[in-house]
Amino acid sequence: MMTQAHRTAAPADLLLAWYDRHHRDLPWRVSPPMAARGVTPDPYRIWLSEVMLQQTTVQAVKSYFALFTSRWPTVSDLARADNEDVMKSWAGLGYYARARNLKKCAEVVAFEHDGIFPDTEDGLKALPGIGDYTAAAIAAIAFNRKSAVLDGNVERVISRLHAITTPLPAAKPEMRALVAAMTPPDRPGDFAQAMMDLGATICTPRRPACALCPLNASCRVLGREDPELFPRKAAKKEKPVRLGAAFIAEDETGAVFLRKRIESGLLGGMTEVPGSAWTARVDGETGTEAAPFQAEWQACGTVTHVFTHFELRLSIYRSKVPRNAGAGGGWWQAKDTLDGEALPTVMKKAIKQAIPDAFSGGRQ
Repeated sequence: MMTQAHRTAAPADLLLAWYDRHHRDLPWRVSPPMAARGVTPDPYRIWLSEVMLQQTTVQAVKSYFALFTSRWPTVSDLARADNEDVMKSWAGLGYYARARNLKKCAEVVAFEHDGIFPDTEDGLKALPGIGDYTAAAIAAIAFNRKSAVLDGNVERVISRLHAITTPLPAAKPEMRALVAAMTPPDRPGDFAQAMMDLGATICTPRRPACALCPLNASCRVLGREDPELFPRKAAKKEKPVRLGAAFIAEDETGAVFLRKRIESGLLGGMTEVPGSAWTARVDGETGTEAAPFQAEWQACGTVTHVFTHFELRLSIYRSKVPRNAGAGGGWWQAKDTLDGEALPTVMKKAIKQAIPDAFSGGRQ
C-alpha cells in the first residue's frame, strides 16, 4: 500500500529512490553503487555514449561503444586516430555525420582544451556536433550540473505526467521547462538518467507498466486517458522517394570494386560501390546507362533504404569483369575483408543483394 510519506514525497525524490534500486547497468554509466565507492563519471565516455545514442538504441550502441573505448580509451587517443579507421569502426551505426563530428570534436577537446571537456552547457555547445540535448546530458551526467535533459524517453514521461496535449515538436519548450523545474539540485545527473530509465523500462510507448511506476500518484493521464496517446505528435509527412542504381563489379578473384564518397553531404567520407545520382525523377539515370564502365551488367533486383528525410530505392546490377576493366577512382577489395571497410548499411544491402554470401561472418 502507498504510505503517507510516499504520497507527500516530491516526485524527484520518489524517482531517485526507484533509480537507486532499479537502474540499468550500462557500460558508460556510473551507477549509484559505483558512486558510493567514489567512482566519478568520465566525461569522454559520457560524451561518446550520448553521441552514439542519438537516434540509436542502447542495445545497438553497446558493441560500438566497447570497440571505440578499447581502441581509443581517451579523447586524445580518438583525436589522433586516423579518420578512415574511425569511419570504418562507425560503419553500420548510421547517421554518419555524427562520426565526422565526433572526430572533429575530439580534436578540438584534445588540441584546444588540453583534453578536458568544458563543464557547462554553453561551453559544450561550442564544440562540433553537440546540440542542446547532448550538452545538457553531458553537463548533468558528467559534471552534475542542474541541466534539463530532454530525450525521447523523458518527453514521453513528462507528457504523461502533466497530460501535455500540445503535439511535438511544438511542446518541447513546455516540456523542457517542466523538466527543469522538477530536476533536483543535488543529483541532477542521476535524475536525468532515472527519467531515461523510467521511459525505457516502465513508461514505455506501448503497454506501459503504470502500476510499477514510482510517479503514478502524480500522473495526470493515468486513469483519465490512454497513456499510449501521449506524447501527442504532429502528423508525419510522407517521405519522398528517390531512385538510383548501384553497380557491384567483381574481378576474377571475387574482389569487389569500391570507391570513397566525397567528404561532404549524406554519407560523406564513407565507402560505396559505384552508382548513379539519387533522383526523384522517374526518368532519371537508374539503369545501366549510369554504370561506371562497360560490362555485362545483370539486374539483381532492388533494395530499399529509409533515410531521415527520404526513402531510397536502388536498382542493383552485378558483373564479373577483369581487374583491368578500366575502373578508375577506386580499388578492389577482397570479399572476405568487406566487413573491415567503412560501408554504410545501404551499401551493404546493395552488395548483399548481388552477392548473398557477402558479410556472412561479420558485423552487419
